[in-house]
Amino acid sequence: MKLPRNVHGADLVEALCRDFGYRKVHQGGSHVVLQCDAPSHHRIAVPDHRPLRLGTLNAILRAVERAIGASRADIVDRLR
Repeated sequence: MKLPRNVHGADLVEALCRDFGYRKVHQGGSHVVLQCDAPSHHRIAVPDHRPLRLGTLNAILRAVERAIGASRADIVDRLR
């Protein structure tokens, strides 16, 4: 699956909070820290950059995929 190249950090934060049960814990500078408690406790920092670099986006998607069991394709589809 090809990753979109124009994903902004704010859009990713919004999608993770809206659709996958994450909540915004705090923001330090340009990084937003998200947390979810179900199915397991997971924290992740998302840079509020525009656009996110592909390696950064891929690493975040991989971590979310492992933590909550959602597929990478499902997460990317919710971004659009």
